[in-house]
Amino acid sequence: MKSALVLLAFVAVTQGILRIPLMRGKSARQQLEERGLYHEYRSKFPYNPAAKFLPRKEQSVVPMTFDPYTTYYGEIGIGTPPQFFKVLFDTGSSDLWVPSVSCTSPACGRHVKFSSSASSTFQPSTKTFYISYISGYAAGSTGYDHIKISNLVVQHQVFGQAEREADFLAYVPWDGILGLAFPGLSHEGDTPIFDNLWNQGKLPQNMFSMYLSSSVEGSMLILGGTDSSYYTGSIKWIPLYQATNFWNIQITSITINGNTVACSGSCVATVDSGTSFIVGPEKDINNINGWLGGFTDQYHEALVSCSTTHLLPDVVFNINGYSFNLPPSAFIVKAASECRTGFSSAQDPTWILGEVFMRQFYSVFDISNNRVGFAQAV
Repeated sequence: MKSALVLLAFVAVTQGILRIPLMRGKSARQQLEERGLYHEYRSKFPYNPAAKFLPRKEQSVVPMTFDPYTTYYGEIGIGTPPQFFKVLFDTGSSDLWVPSVSCTSPACGRHVKFSSSASSTFQPSTKTFYISYISGYAAGSTGYDHIKISNLVVQHQVFGQAEREADFLAYVPWDGILGLAFPGLSHEGDTPIFDNLWNQGKLPQNMFSMYLSSSVEGSMLILGGTDSSYYTGSIKWIPLYQATNFWNIQITSITINGNTVACSGSCVATVDSGTSFIVGPEKDINNINGWLGGFTDQYHEALVSCSTTHLLPDVVFNINGYSFNLPPSAFIVKAASECRTGFSSAQDPTWILGEVFMRQFYSVFDISNNRVGFAQAV
């Protein structure tokens, strides 16, 4: 895997646009199933992805939950000479952190760890960080160093060095997280990395975009613009909804066969590459899964018969006058011998458009114009 990452890290910058290959590794579910531990972990660690989007007044730290299906990651380098890490590029958070060599948690033993003493450009900070994970946490110290993304270097970038981590992080396919939401969400007390890329004049446009492939290779994060080779037709632009720190948009309705099945009267959704499924309020999600013939298991996930998935109808998201059709090939998730829908309920009345949606639609995040764009992915 390391050799594949090194090969993929050879990325060209065309007209100032930076392309970062993303790999699709084994999900935590796959890794845990191989060890016979999935049911133990799934019962022990609650799944509530909506918690990370609670209003700031309801939380003192950045929360995230155990997501057994998240799979995409890319590579960055930290320090001089660079130490390389696999990171989840997360549009639902704003902080960058990786494990530290000082980490004593078992989870850190399964990941690459940063050594500040091995970097000639590292500068310590007195600020600590604590990132809550609902069923766990990552905590440690912060510092400043050079961050290498492809062949560009961001200077004096704040980042966290995790010295304690939640147990479930042992089985995620990435070492740390690089947040791509807005600066107001940062708990590390300084400018997030994408904003520094723009502020330091290293990108042609103040935007980034993502193509998520269903294959192990082929996915791409594009900083500074878009790439038409990853989508067909035109990009449909949607304004951000209200002034928040998240990539929030307003959905008019969700329909199946012309019938409104969820989001009646509109709802607000966060476009989040750090969440695997499409998440919504329990009543709406149950209604969608009911229309799809799903029946829930002990973890409140909807199972469907694998032999009939090709007969299921499209689920249509009506947004800003556009209709985005999600076919069963996009929303059916296969795991072992089971088929489940990619629609999961949240404990909070929050909608999240995660990987299931983003694999179908090339997604553009335009900071200058406060909007998100979707186009049919190739």
